[in-house]
Amino acid sequence: MERYYQQEIETADREQILAWQNERLVKQVRHVWDNVPYYRAKMEKKGVAPDDIRGVEDLCKLPFLTKDDLREAYPYGLLAKPLKDCVRIQSTSGTTGRRVVAFYTQHDVDLWEDCCARAITAAGGTNGDVCHVCYGYGLFTGGPGLNGGSHKVGCLTLPMSSGNTDRQLQFMVDLESTILCCTPSYAAFLAESIHERGLQDKIKLKAGIFGAEAWSEEMRQDIQNKLGIKAYDIYGLTETSGPGVAFECSEQSGMHINEDHFIAEIIDPDTGEVLPEGSKGELVFTAITKEAFPLLRYRTRDICILSRKKCSCGRTHVKMSKP
Repeated sequence: MERYYQQEIETADREQILAWQNERLVKQVRHVWDNVPYYRAKMEKKGVAPDDIRGVEDLCKLPFLTKDDLREAYPYGLLAKPLKDCVRIQSTSGTTGRRVVAFYTQHDVDLWEDCCARAITAAGGTNGDVCHVCYGYGLFTGGPGLNGGSHKVGCLTLPMSSGNTDRQLQFMVDLESTILCCTPSYAAFLAESIHERGLQDKIKLKAGIFGAEAWSEEMRQDIQNKLGIKAYDIYGLTETSGPGVAFECSEQSGMHINEDHFIAEIIDPDTGEVLPEGSKGELVFTAITKEAFPLLRYRTRDICILSRKKCSCGRTHVKMSKP
């Protein structure tokens, strides 16, 4: 039986999703205009004012944001709330240049954890599960996001962080972990380690939620076979909150984007033109509920396809899939 964390939202009809998006987008554009001079200047340069944005159909009028903008505005240039209202930062690794620092109010953290809770529940998670989180903690979003989502579902949460394979396997066996959250490459490494030590019969895992790096369908099948689990994909960016922006369901044929929090577009990466549904192009996100760090039309540089084809899981939010 399919499980949902927030069923009324996850299975809402298209009209309701669009109504949420229209209302929240209009409010968000005003919030950014009033509180983020950096983006207001970009809007003014393009000749756009908040009154020009009346709904999703007007989204294309807004200017894009890119990683270069985030570097230029570092650290506080895109902050939309006073620091006294912010409770946390997360950050990127900075491997491609200056680090991106994202800010969160408590409300932002709560909504992010809800999104991660949806992902865990879609993977079969309940309050009877033991959720083994070995994404990195600290500035990286992986650990904190899935940790918070696991709490919301009510799982017993093991905040393992990454590395120290001996300890990972000891806790996995002794505490009978049932859901594994980590990168797919680390899941593959753990699977090999389990087989090398002959621990297969002592492992109780039933599902894995793997993200933060690219992985193939072949790799998924290999992990599933070696660990005896269903392996689910999860997507996120520090810039948009972290993991949980989109997640896979039981159909395992693409990730449902949480459209009550994010509006997704596909554009031509060369011209910036918005492409029709089903086209392959660059994924662009607009965060419509974030308070502290609300990015509008952020270019992810990820290439994918969006589909509204009816999903057997009952969720109605658009799916993103690898081309």
